[in-house]
Amino acid sequence: MRARKTLSSWLTNRYLLIIRNEENFAEKSTFSFTYARVILIAVVFFVIMLFLSLFLVKTVLNQWFDPRYAQMEASRRLAELTVKVDSLALEVESKDRFINNFKRVLSGDTTDVFMDVEEMQRSAPPVNTNIDVTEVSPVDSMFRQEFEQTDMSLINTSGSYRELREVFLFSPIAGFVSAPYNAKDGHYGVDVVAKKNEPVKCIADGTVIMASWTQDSGYVIAVQHRSNLISVYKHNAELLKKVGNFVNAGEIISIIGNTGDLTDGPHLHFELWLNGNSVNPEEFVTF
Repeated sequence: MRARKTLSSWLTNRYLLIIRNEENFAEKSTFSFTYARVILIAVVFFVIMLFLSLFLVKTVLNQWFDPRYAQMEASRRLAELTVKVDSLALEVESKDRFINNFKRVLSGDTTDVFMDVEEMQRSAPPVNTNIDVTEVSPVDSMFRQEFEQTDMSLINTSGSYRELREVFLFSPIAGFVSAPYNAKDGHYGVDVVAKKNEPVKCIADGTVIMASWTQDSGYVIAVQHRSNLISVYKHNAELLKKVGNFVNAGEIISIIGNTGDLTDGPHLHFELWLNGNSVNPEEFVTF
């Protein structure tokens, strides 16, 4: 009677795997194995592949197989865009407020434009006017007299003003100045007389923030440059750019004309505004 094999004997029986040459049956390799060893190697290989697959799924293949990865990445980008949009909204609000104030100044409406300055003046400490000038030393008196005889008291020495002197600005038009800058008389620019239908050029790179008609100045175009610098061109015969257009330095933006009530002949009224204050264009531009 044939002996019945048990599971232990089936696992522990040794087998021999011989590899021979097909032509001469020469023995090439011999492998001794049992089913228990084969099963153990297979289990170890399966466990290694399982852990390797889990590692790849959690790292390299995460963006392909994990549906939460796309959601987390989208949430992260949404948070970054939200921060950028908030900062841009604040910047746009500040720019719009500055441009609206500037437009009110051009239209002659100065209501609420200088409220901050008046508030600062009211909150400033009172000036002591009870000063006896006879008690001032002779050296100080001589210096005061020399200073009053010069125009140094009218020079703006702010950092932005000095930086503007170092920037090259194109001449808007070739001609001669018929009326210079005079802030005391309310003439916040220069009048430049040139040839008829002479093109007006932009002094620097910027964006058009105003291009419209006003009763006093006719066709007016204003360009916002960097460092809160704004250039204004009045009494044009025709405007060649619209609000929102980006213009390069030296690009033609209008044609010289004689429009508006405050004009007595074809010319260009050119103004420069820095941080909301008018400056003398002849100090920075050659006509």
